[in-house]
Amino acid sequence: MNLYGVRAIYKFEMARMRRTLMQSVASPVISTSLYFVVFGSAIGSRMGDIDNISYGAYIIPGLVMLSLLMQSISNASFGIYMPKFSGTIYEVLSAPVSYVEVVLGYVGAAATKSVILGVIILITARLFVDYDVLHPFWMFAFLVLTAITFSLFGFIIGIWADGFEKLQIVPLMIVTPLVFLGGTFYSIDMLPEVWQTISLFNPVVYLISGFRWAFYGVSDVHVGISVGMTLMFLTACMIAVWWIFKTGYRLRS
Repeated sequence: MNLYGVRAIYKFEMARMRRTLMQSVASPVISTSLYFVVFGSAIGSRMGDIDNISYGAYIIPGLVMLSLLMQSISNASFGIYMPKFSGTIYEVLSAPVSYVEVVLGYVGAAATKSVILGVIILITARLFVDYDVLHPFWMFAFLVLTAITFSLFGFIIGIWADGFEKLQIVPLMIVTPLVFLGGTFYSIDMLPEVWQTISLFNPVVYLISGFRWAFYGVSDVHVGISVGMTLMFLTACMIAVWWIFKTGYRLRS
């Protein structure tokens, strides 16, 4: 394992976060804070409890997951796309580092940035809503596992994209609707039975449900299923990354 190579990529990507604090940290925190103000305080004060949890507190896991997913994908996809765009990817590919080390550097940095952002949002949420974390270990575990999984997914998008506009297609057209329909602002038990069944085909439901269980001990699906589905998606992303480097898909051409 070439730890020097991994550390070099990791430190370079983390330095980019420090150079763009307004875009990478301040912007998503402010956006999420607006959700807390509008849905947590304004609308939440006029709604009843869900599973004996105030509405403002109930939506916290979903809003954190919304930011976590979007930022994980964005950080990882942009991180690997820019070397492709500038042509410096060939220097990385010709360097004495394996594809595993390249992925560790880029995905590790993207996941770290997302976890930091998630923690900042949780701290910021205290300014608007009181909440408890029933299982802090599992809360942090879900946070890290989701960040790693969707950073890998973003890495794949960054390699697939051949233009800046394609970097936004999947997050905006697919991931964002899935998050909003995945129980961010409600429990799927509140839906008609047929829509409850349809919602189970939404993979984000399992992420939000498991994360909410870590906070309050309530979930739409069993926490074991949530963990299993997340690990399945992580495995699928790892297989896709392995195939990309094995075939050189959009890396050597």
